[in-house]
Amino acid sequence: MNEKRVGRGCVVLRQGDITESDVDAIVNAANNHLRMGAGVAGAIKRKGGQAIEAEAVSKGPIRVGDAVITDAGELPARHVIHAAGMGTDLKTSPEIVEACTRASLEVAEENSLGSIAFPAIGTGVGGLDVKLVASRMLEACMAHLQTSASKLTRIEFVLFSDADLAAFQEALEAL
Repeated sequence: MNEKRVGRGCVVLRQGDITESDVDAIVNAANNHLRMGAGVAGAIKRKGGQAIEAEAVSKGPIRVGDAVITDAGELPARHVIHAAGMGTDLKTSPEIVEACTRASLEVAEENSLGSIAFPAIGTGVGGLDVKLVASRMLEACMAHLQTSASKLTRIEFVLFSDADLAAFQEALEAL
């Protein structure tokens, strides 16, 4: 299963490169100082431009679990939502991933966005198990879409590997 309707919206799973997503906002798996180094953040900075990091850093530091929005530079998306899934100590937890997922959704609502794309936050440098992350992130997104006030109509999870996609598919089927 790669798509599930929830309320007025849908959750979509796909494999690919999140920097190529044509959505209102992509989510950057960030540290709380909002510096963009490796992984998803590095790819966003390389393809979207240094201005994304400069704008993000000007809004930080933020609390771990929070999120801020910036312009998306040269990316197809209009915005980047920087979700602080860890501090500069590079440590995270399922609770932090869930908190920054919810914070990203709130930022999307505050900015009247209709679509958002997430990576698997915390599974790279953070070292979290992708199955656990998939369950926590999907549960948060589905609960959010069930609220009648949500403006979001499409939440995508753009997974880099076959294994990550399979873990998210399994978690989505279980919900």
